[in-house]
Amino acid sequence: MKFTKHFRDMLIERKIKLEWVDQALSSPDKVMSEPDGTTHYLRRIPGHGNRWLRVIVNTTVKPSKAVTVFFDRRLK
Repeated sequence: MKFTKHFRDMLIERKIKLEWVDQALSSPDKVMSEPDGTTHYLRRIPGHGNRWLRVIVNTTVKPSKAVTVFFDRRLK
């Protein structure tokens, strides 16, 4: 999987560990396929206040591209 520049920038800006991204992608708690061709991988991160990490991946291209990543405040 490739990471976009925006994705890499968000890891730094939001202080998100690559280890957490790997966990979300390899063993997500939830996976949602969206009509825009993206797949959203969600995983609770106990090491960060049990917050939900959302990793958005464009699955319409090969190899897939991780587009953005953030802690989703809408999910509890």
